[in-house]
Amino acid sequence: MAEIITSKETLVEVLNQAGSMPAPREVLMVTPDHFSVDYVINPHMEGNVGTVNKKKARWQWEVIRNKFRLLGLRVHELQGEPGFPDMVFSANQSMPYIDPDGHKFALMSIMHSGHRKEEVPYFEQWYRQHGYGICYLDEDNITDFEGMGDAIWHFRKRILWGGYGYRSSPKAYEEISRTLDVPVVQLELIHPSFYHLDTCFCMLNEESVLIYPKAFTPDGLELIHTAFPLVIEAPEKEAQELFACNASCPDGKNVIIQKGCREVNKALKENGFAFHEVDTGEFLKSGGSVFCMKLMLW
Repeated sequence: MAEIITSKETLVEVLNQAGSMPAPREVLMVTPDHFSVDYVINPHMEGNVGTVNKKKARWQWEVIRNKFRLLGLRVHELQGEPGFPDMVFSANQSMPYIDPDGHKFALMSIMHSGHRKEEVPYFEQWYRQHGYGICYLDEDNITDFEGMGDAIWHFRKRILWGGYGYRSSPKAYEEISRTLDVPVVQLELIHPSFYHLDTCFCMLNEESVLIYPKAFTPDGLELIHTAFPLVIEAPEKEAQELFACNASCPDGKNVIIQKGCREVNKALKENGFAFHEVDTGEFLKSGGSVFCMKLMLW
């Protein structure tokens, strides 16, 4: 069902016809041995170069890893490499997927920033060692695509939500849709502080999503409200300062989220979700929180 979706009428049809997809039950995280803020490639990094407390960052990372384990997910650890301080944000370098026959693949990213391009081969090597087929985008035609930072699978449906505007090209989704034979709902991002889809769009379950509305165009908001009966909107402070929408809900009911998101947590609880607060303060200095720090796998 290869198709780029930009209208609510088409989206309704696709939601009714899309095949099912198992929820991933494994997680890949990159150790924060070399995490730091060494350069500025997003607004959140401004003023934070050289300020990371590495001991504190390691403790925060381990707490997040253990939260996933407590929720019953298997956590894989990939060693961070020197010279790649943002490699810890493991959602960006690839997009894993499973085909209808259960075969596992990984589509490798084309990183937007030159600082991060050489992170990708380390992930490709890991995938090859763990039995994944490897796919690539046409770099002669596509300038950038940052994996699951911008491409988010609908919970248990074979539909992809694709953000573009800052780190990923719309052309990438045309090729992804054809190659994987899946529909892609395109969402344009319009706020520079929300440069990846995962900073303003958190998939909760089949019918629920957490978003920061000002990160999207009116057309994008219409698509989101068409697809999800429950749309929780994060207030500006919690979305921008605490990265509330960069939470992770791996099982459709438990949400791992940066501490202090009081209004979002209240809304989650009122709608039947459990929230698990963690401290990602050192990683927020680089523009990432829980979702950025993990990659869901099958």
